[in-house]
Amino acid sequence: MDADKHSTVDRTAPHTKESSISNVRSAEFEKADLDGLGEPFDSWWLARHRVLDVRNAIGTGEEERDRNTMEKFYSIWKNTFCYGDGDDFHYKITQGSQKFTSFLNPQTPAQLRPLTVVLYGPAGVGKTTLAKKVMLDWTQDNLPETLSAAFYLSCKELNHKGACTFAELMSKNWPDLQEAGPESLTQAHKVLIVIDGFDELRVPSGSLIHDICGDWKKRKPVPVLLGSLLKRKMLPKATLLITTRPGALRELRLLLEQPLLMEIEGLLELDRREYFLKQFQDEDQALRAFDLMKSNPALFHMGSAPAVCWVVCTCLKLQMEKGEDPGPTCQTTTSLFLRFLCSQFTAGPGSCPSQHLVAPVKALCVLAAEGVWTQTSVFDGEDLGRLGVEECDLRPFLDKNVLQKDGDCGGCYSFIHLSVQQLLAAMFYLLESEEEEDGESPRGGIGDVQKLLSREERLKNPSLTHVVYFLFGLSNKERARELETTFGCRVSMGIKQELLKSKSSGNKPFSSVMAMKEVLYCLYESQDEQLIEEAMVHVKDMSLHLKNKMDIMYSSFCLKHCQNLQKISLQVEKGLFLENDTASESDTWVQRSQSDYHTLCLWTDLCSVFSSNKNLKFLDVGQSFLSHSSMRILCEQITRVTCHLQKVVIKNVSPAEAYQDFCLAFTGKKTLTHLTLEGSVHSEKMLLLLCETLKHLRCNLHYLRLGSCSDITQQWDNFSLALETNQSLKCLDLMASELLDEGVKLLCTTLRHPKCFLQRLSMENCHLTEACCKELSSALIVTQRLTHLCLAKNNLGDGGVKLLCEGLSYPECQLQTLVLCHCNITRHGCKYISKLLQRDSSLTHLDLGFNLIATGLWFLCEALKKPNCNLIYLGLCGCSITSFCCQDLASALTSNWRLETLDLGENILGKSGIAVLFEALKQNNGPLKTLRLKMDESSVEIQKLLKEMKDNNPKLTIDCKDSRTSRSSYCDFLS
Repeated sequence: MDADKHSTVDRTAPHTKESSISNVRSAEFEKADLDGLGEPFDSWWLARHRVLDVRNAIGTGEEERDRNTMEKFYSIWKNTFCYGDGDDFHYKITQGSQKFTSFLNPQTPAQLRPLTVVLYGPAGVGKTTLAKKVMLDWTQDNLPETLSAAFYLSCKELNHKGACTFAELMSKNWPDLQEAGPESLTQAHKVLIVIDGFDELRVPSGSLIHDICGDWKKRKPVPVLLGSLLKRKMLPKATLLITTRPGALRELRLLLEQPLLMEIEGLLELDRREYFLKQFQDEDQALRAFDLMKSNPALFHMGSAPAVCWVVCTCLKLQMEKGEDPGPTCQTTTSLFLRFLCSQFTAGPGSCPSQHLVAPVKALCVLAAEGVWTQTSVFDGEDLGRLGVEECDLRPFLDKNVLQKDGDCGGCYSFIHLSVQQLLAAMFYLLESEEEEDGESPRGGIGDVQKLLSREERLKNPSLTHVVYFLFGLSNKERARELETTFGCRVSMGIKQELLKSKSSGNKPFSSVMAMKEVLYCLYESQDEQLIEEAMVHVKDMSLHLKNKMDIMYSSFCLKHCQNLQKISLQVEKGLFLENDTASESDTWVQRSQSDYHTLCLWTDLCSVFSSNKNLKFLDVGQSFLSHSSMRILCEQITRVTCHLQKVVIKNVSPAEAYQDFCLAFTGKKTLTHLTLEGSVHSEKMLLLLCETLKHLRCNLHYLRLGSCSDITQQWDNFSLALETNQSLKCLDLMASELLDEGVKLLCTTLRHPKCFLQRLSMENCHLTEACCKELSSALIVTQRLTHLCLAKNNLGDGGVKLLCEGLSYPECQLQTLVLCHCNITRHGCKYISKLLQRDSSLTHLDLGFNLIATGLWFLCEALKKPNCNLIYLGLCGCSITSFCCQDLASALTSNWRLETLDLGENILGKSGIAVLFEALKQNNGPLKTLRLKMDESSVEIQKLLKEMKDNNPKLTIDCKDSRTSRSSYCDFLS
């Protein structure tokens, strides 16, 4: 059952050392929390979850026992501690143990003990159990000079409490407190208040911080009193212990000052394994069941909650006893929880389903759905009455432990685990009802399927996402048949088509309105190949961020059925694969390697899509941490004849040897036409392998980008020979490589070679200066194949521009596009360019962005007026041009009959400057098709100018985007 929710022992009243609570054994306390899960579970839990017993640890000299007990506690629950003023500081277990020991010890001086501790974690991992155990230890203080008081406030119970005084709120089990007043607690030097289940609190927004009160006897709504306690207006020196699920942590943090945060993650892998061994008499069966749960990463992660382990063991044990194959049961979380639910009510062989379950299961589904939508997990008689549910309807599920009476709140009910509630909520949408037949909408506050799929709703209520997962899982025909057979009710299979379309987004496929990770999870849960094909038929581009085994498993399953997929982008998180493939004898390494083996099997399944999908043409791997084994698997699939990849981008991939593996895989790959290798890990060996790839007879590369390559100059002899041998490569991008001036001279020698077929060359940010420009200018005269050259982000200066213009002025030079952004050009450089443009140059595209050339703009405008100027594109983005320059530009635009695109973005032209340009364009209906400007489109005057311009010249596109990406804007010619 859910250890967070179930409790039959009330510990709300403070006690002295003589009180009855002192005589309650720890085992009895903990067993009460776990009643209903069976004797093996009780004894196992009690053996594994001993927390420090303050009675025996204080003043007895048993420091060693204290330390051992705490270490055992931390072996089960991994704790992350955070505290500080404005900043969070995370401590490892060895650092945090002392702080938690201090908190458990009421003898610790108040100034050394944290005043507020928050236990947070998912449902069922034991937050409530731990909080109550702390209460028990807190009140068992045998020293006569101190008085330890502990109070317990259940938020789910507070939801049903009306306005009262603070004394009434705290005195449920200590009636004398109302008469004694706060003075009685000021005598208690160590006061502990447990606020359990903060996430279950249902109060209006802002009510916890409104009307904060410090008067014990003033009648206030419960949210005000609770907020006053959290904000330290009431009992400012008391110690607060608060439990919550992670979803409410952010809201809680806003109410607290310097809290100590403890993450309760539940059972570790070894603890889960031990529990399975206790539950099964046969060790082989126990280990098989454990491995089956472990094979499903999502289910194994949920197994940190003891209740989930119990569900898995109960379900698989029953199947094994019947001689059934339990393998398919753990394939998805839906199949496991559905099998558990159905196994509690399965009729005998050959018998018909019991009709008496139809009404109860529908009632339970209504209750579950209502609870999910209202974020409620505990239900009282009022909730049942409002939903038309009778207590007798719930009896079959109470008898089977699917539903339980809540011990903290009399007359209330809760599900054994949140996942069971979510499954039943999903069933609500599947089971046909009279309301559906009459065409009525779902009940009360329960949203319909389209609202359930809504991203906005799921962001507000994350539990809805899990309902969606279960709903896809239940849409499977076999599972629907299992539901019908067990409960005798009809299941609507029309849900499939409703799931595939999102009406709130104009009937778009749900795969286009949900995050891809969620889409893949949903489809995996369905295990329905036809559904996956229908859902993914429109998907051509998929981006996968692989963080864990779950991501790989869902992706690999779904990718096989995405036949129209053309591009995959991969990002692999560090730690997903075992980084060191070296042998080790340690147990930790053996366990890690076994886990890695399973991960690699899933990875193999995923990578097989590269050789099985004939439409897949583009692979982008970036910011990824691979291992030698995972690289070999990926490259083995790429080398296959059935792999038809045309474009591959590899950026910032570890380990460094990965680049070598990729180069080997690409050797002789005839379909590959575009290759990008970027990162600071290029080695001499990789460049040698790349040269072999280029020289291979089957090499068909058209585009090669080597970004941030530091060794290329040292390997230029080999690289030059490869360029002379290869006749397919037309575009070479050496962006951010340490080419330097010496490297350019070597490159120019290659460019002059008659067998060099390069047409487009980028040397952006290659640390070039004026010193290389003479050699480059000479090469531009000789080579008649080079038509596009990018020299952006190099300090060429006006001197370098002058040398380049000399070469460009020769009629033999065929260069059409020149990019000189960020090249430190001034008005003098503009003079040289202006003269070049007036000489009938072959240059048609010129980008001078981000050079301070405002004072030299007049020279460029004069060139634009000349009939010999062949410019079609002129980029002047970020050139410090102001409104004073606009008259020259306007004059040039009225005279020019070739310019089609003018980029003036990132220049502050002002309203007057824009008006001047628009007036000129209205007078001359010239060739200009695109004008890019920086302007305030919200301005009424600017809007008026834009409208007039559009009416007068409808073919002109005015682009008002604030900024452009640094590379794509002036290097599009490389792609």
